[in-house]
Amino acid sequence: MLRLLGWIFGFGMFAALAGIGVAAIYLTTVAAELPDYTVLKDYQPPVTTRVHAADGTLLAEFARERRLFQPIETVPPLLVQAFLSAEDKDFYNHGGIAIDGVFRAVRDNLMARMDGNNAIQGGGSSITQQVAKNFLLSSEQTWDRKIQEALLAIRIESTFSKDRILELYLNEIFLGLNSYGVAAAALNYFDKALYELTLAEAAYVAALPKGPNNYHPFRRPQAAIERRNWVIDRMVENGYATLEEAEAAKGEPLNVIPRAGGSQLYSAEYFTEEVRRELAKLYGEDQLYGGGLSVRTTLEPRLQEYARRALMDGLIAYDRSKGFRTPVASIEIGADWGLDVAKIVPLSDVPEWQLAVVLEISGNEARIGLRPDDIADGGVADDRVVGTLSGPDITWVSKPLQEILNVGDVVYVSPISGKTGNYMLEQVPEIEGALVAMDPRTGRVLAMVGGFSYAMSEFNRATQALRQPGSSFKPIVYAAALDNGYTPASVVLDAPVEIRNGDGSIWRPENYAQEFYGPQTLRRGIERSRNVMTVRLAKDIGMPLVAEYARLFGVYDTMQPVLAMALGAGETTDLRMTAAYATIANGGRKIVPTLIDRIQDRYGVTVYKHDQRLCQSCKAESWNGQGEPVIVDNREQVLDPMTAYQITSMMEGVVQRGTGTAARVLNRPVAGKTGTTNDYKDAWFVGFTPELAVGVYVGYDQPRSMGRAVTGGTFAVPIFTDFMAKALEGKPATQFNKPPGMSTAWINPNSGVKAFEGESAIEEAFKPGTGPNLMTSVIGVDVNAFDAIQRQQQMQQEYGGGYVTQPSEPQRSGDQLVYDGSTGQWVYPNVGRGGLF
Repeated sequence: MLRLLGWIFGFGMFAALAGIGVAAIYLTTVAAELPDYTVLKDYQPPVTTRVHAADGTLLAEFARERRLFQPIETVPPLLVQAFLSAEDKDFYNHGGIAIDGVFRAVRDNLMARMDGNNAIQGGGSSITQQVAKNFLLSSEQTWDRKIQEALLAIRIESTFSKDRILELYLNEIFLGLNSYGVAAAALNYFDKALYELTLAEAAYVAALPKGPNNYHPFRRPQAAIERRNWVIDRMVENGYATLEEAEAAKGEPLNVIPRAGGSQLYSAEYFTEEVRRELAKLYGEDQLYGGGLSVRTTLEPRLQEYARRALMDGLIAYDRSKGFRTPVASIEIGADWGLDVAKIVPLSDVPEWQLAVVLEISGNEARIGLRPDDIADGGVADDRVVGTLSGPDITWVSKPLQEILNVGDVVYVSPISGKTGNYMLEQVPEIEGALVAMDPRTGRVLAMVGGFSYAMSEFNRATQALRQPGSSFKPIVYAAALDNGYTPASVVLDAPVEIRNGDGSIWRPENYAQEFYGPQTLRRGIERSRNVMTVRLAKDIGMPLVAEYARLFGVYDTMQPVLAMALGAGETTDLRMTAAYATIANGGRKIVPTLIDRIQDRYGVTVYKHDQRLCQSCKAESWNGQGEPVIVDNREQVLDPMTAYQITSMMEGVVQRGTGTAARVLNRPVAGKTGTTNDYKDAWFVGFTPELAVGVYVGYDQPRSMGRAVTGGTFAVPIFTDFMAKALEGKPATQFNKPPGMSTAWINPNSGVKAFEGESAIEEAFKPGTGPNLMTSVIGVDVNAFDAIQRQQQMQQEYGGGYVTQPSEPQRSGDQLVYDGSTGQWVYPNVGRGGLF
């Protein structure tokens, strides 16, 4: 018996040693395949990039995974207690493995095997083990992976503090609704910061790691509440909550309000998308969607809303003049029309409008049913609201409603103020446009609208639409001339001219009215937008010079130096044109437009700022009686400041006497220029005050004529003034700053010479060494092209009866007309017979 017992003992020892050896070999093999856990020291989770307006308003978030990193020191104790109760109550006591959890997992898996289920049943993992799995291992359910998880947990515990492990866990765990980490979950489920969570809300967040889809707040609300209440009970057991607090919390509904993604300011979608593209260009897609950048943009929400409203109203007004086209859609009116119309997605960024279906129609009145509201769980509200479309209220529709609508038609409507239950018929305009508002001193884009609706079309007409600027380009030509010897009082002949192209064809530029007006000052040429004299002026100074100025102003990168470009025949964008005018308003210092003020990385370090001006004394630690800091403006001076003032003054004349007179209603100094392209395909107005530069463009996406009545002055200027009136409301009118050293003189606006007492006159600014002369040459006379005698009557009306003397002999093309200030006559050299001009 003793021998048998000895044999059994020996065999047992051998078997135990063999088992230990096999286990050691197995563990060694498994351990050899363990990943390097020390990478957790430098772990940087992908964090959401957040974009803010200038006043701090959240505009957008960019991320593949919604995640906000939350240092453990800032995680509220209530939330920590909820997670410890739900996941690992002994976390701060064990060495990486929760023994009771292991026994529970072994029991569950053995029972499953007895039932013929060989799959790992899970459970029992400590928080440290979950960190090992989430960061370093796959999610496959095998014994090898579970053992690797345990080994890694022990190693992690020996290397990192408990708080660091918990921080990794709380920021990495997936919690549903594309939320990674507790901070993102608090925002996405409750639209709250962590510190704002209640006991019930913290418990629900802590309930989610076991399976977010199993406890989905809308698809499985009862299971979600039961799991949340289980967590609350565990918190009571662990002493983290009282029975009274627990009972009150368990009586609450889930109160989940999913947070919308995308732009958080409905009027700024075009702006935020442009910022997204810029960030991707600067830092790449990975940093954009995971770098945790904090971006402070230049956008002013108040101005953005004004800009959107002004452009929207202008486009709608034009579109209504063309009449009603077609409904948005047509549906069959069934038992529940609300469900059918709810399937049609409205424009999310036009909240003033609602979709409605025509339920009944008779004569000039229709009964409509409004699209029911969407609710958080993805369904639609039960309420069915009806209203009335009344023909007399819809003044822009000339036909009876019965002739343009049918039962089942789905249309846009808006409520009529003061008439409860009555609605205005609306339609999405076919015409499109853009508006850019910029600080002319810094280039900060304060507002940008790239079209009627971003939800309908993401194409940004402010930055992506290449369009001919037409006459709004002329100030660049005139600025080049003023910078190279001309004055606003210089005179150019407005008369027919022929340009022979390289292919032998002839180009004959014409004025808007298809008439010619004789000798004109530069001021009058830009005020009245004379095409022909602009061509003559550009020909005289040379198109290569004009092309260089267009490059310096940022209108074009390279411009073909042909005369047609002087009339705005090239293609550019609204943003570029606005920046060019802002350069003029800034005294000729180059304006580089920007949508971004500064960018900080995830640690708060500034990695980009737009303003590159120098200010050494701004960094003084204290004030010791020194003067104010001096900011050195190191931006490129692309235009003489005196020239900038002259062209500004001339564009003030465009508003006071020229093609932009609709802007006079602003009752403040405004400079600008209209633009209308061939066949009325595009309409522009770009203008500025000392505080704000604004560019407005309107036209069809597939360019076509808007009609002869549609010009920059009739279409774009009203949009400009509508915006400016609101943007500058309450601000005192300020004059444009005249550089020191300039002289002023009252000149005759017809001839450019010094005005005599009693004449109508304009005060003109001149650079040192220049001014009005008694005898002024006229650029570009061509006797064969201009017959003064045939124009007698019209010129008399235009210029008040001045005299011109005709030559006794035919003059050569290019000979000069001169104005004799002593006699008030335009004369040719070699004076011959005279005639009324």
